[in-house]
Amino acid sequence: MTLEPWQRPVTYAAVGATQAKDLLEFPPTGYRPLERRVRIGHGDERFDWAWTTAMSWGIQRLSGFRVDVLQAPREVVELSYRPVSFDESGEPVEPAAIGAPAETMFGPDGTAFVIPGDTAILRIPFGPFRVSAPARVVYVLDEPDRKGFAYGTLPGHPENGEEGFIVERDPDDSVWLRITAFSRPANWFFWLGYPVLRLSQAFYTRRYERALAGPIS
Repeated sequence: MTLEPWQRPVTYAAVGATQAKDLLEFPPTGYRPLERRVRIGHGDERFDWAWTTAMSWGIQRLSGFRVDVLQAPREVVELSYRPVSFDESGEPVEPAAIGAPAETMFGPDGTAFVIPGDTAILRIPFGPFRVSAPARVVYVLDEPDRKGFAYGTLPGHPENGEEGFIVERDPDDSVWLRITAFSRPANWFFWLGYPVLRLSQAFYTRRYERALAGPIS
């Protein structure tokens, strides 16, 4: 029997490790870490637009991806997907409450906010082709000045690992996008093309950094 993507587990063990403060120094064994923080604007309007856009797959779409969100039985998402999370010292903790912020359930384009357990197929432009990259939302962060989520890779993704996108507001009202990730090629085929894979990752990371810095529509 062929499993649906939403029935498959993620392809790595350290679920939630993009939250660890020492990710760059102590990444999961065998994985290459990444952390970037870029300023994307200033003030409440920029913060609200940025985090609502991020929480509805807007960073990926504005970077050129096609995002196909798969429908899974809601009881499966809400009751069976309980990812491990980590506190600031890297210790595992109970997952935060599942769900998007209660006051807003949709992004600027009408797309529903992500919740832990959501599964999507990211279709990434690569030359004349699009590479399919199945992924699952593994945690959602909902704090007054920090909002976002991370997804982990599923079977069929060219990499194994996790990537987080957090919109942050500093005390001076500046707004930032923090990107954290750890990854490695998924199999021998992608290991052969590892230099190209790294260049592609760097290219799209730069697109991510610019995605939320444009005009507010």
